[in-house]
Amino acid sequence: MKIRPITPAIGAQVMDVHLGEASRDPALFAGIKSALLKHKVIFFRGQEITRAEHVAFARCFGALEDHPVVDSDPAHPGLVRIYRSDSKHSYENTFHSDGLWRQNPAMGAVLRCIECPEIGGDTIWVNMVLAHDELPDEIKQKLKNLRAKASIEHSFGAVMTPQARAKLGQDHPPVEHPVVRTHPETGEKVLYVGAFTTHLVNYNTPENVRHGIDKTPGASLLLNYLISRATIPEYQVRWSWQPGDVVVWDNRSTQHYAVNDYWPAPRKMERAGIVGDVPY
Repeated sequence: MKIRPITPAIGAQVMDVHLGEASRDPALFAGIKSALLKHKVIFFRGQEITRAEHVAFARCFGALEDHPVVDSDPAHPGLVRIYRSDSKHSYENTFHSDGLWRQNPAMGAVLRCIECPEIGGDTIWVNMVLAHDELPDEIKQKLKNLRAKASIEHSFGAVMTPQARAKLGQDHPPVEHPVVRTHPETGEKVLYVGAFTTHLVNYNTPENVRHGIDKTPGASLLLNYLISRATIPEYQVRWSWQPGDVVVWDNRSTQHYAVNDYWPAPRKMERAGIVGDVPY
């Protein structure tokens, strides 16, 4: 197995390995997981694997999760089909951490390219550890103990009927997470707000608020600044897909953005999301 870093900040291509074999070889899998923790997202070209092997490899990381809006493959629960062919609309072209709207957002994901456009349809991943580490010291101090709400209703629910959107919100009520989480395996501090984040919940303190304009406007401006950190190119890696590519990312320490520039060409991906822990 060979590993080639792609940028100084994030991402590496892993070569001379077959993920079907890795799902059956604990030592090989351990090497892949070690590379993932180091590089945060790892890329594999030309993986001729079956859906069963895709699921088996992902399950080496942990149990798989379904999605309340996007269908899974009936024969392989947890293998979510992200097929874009009948509409230009996309949910993925925003910087986000998968399932931030869950109490226990995804640990990571294994995404396989089934079909992609000849040009366009890239995906960007961002190192959110760096996004935190390079914050000004006074901002880091302000973020200590700050928490934020996240919700699925205002994203996936926005195109639903009011009744369906309300039910989605009832089935998956808003959750609260720390603005800066600790990675459970590496101990790194991660900036943990993104597209699913709606607002800060404990910003209104005597230290932060002197007049009314410091309250909601002040909290919103701070949150928008933090969310914008994912757009810094120095923290990113960008991948141009080919059929048979597989990408594995650590959802706890990264965000990603699927570039929606390929309509009307089709783009078909299959993702196995891995159940994560409760952020702290």
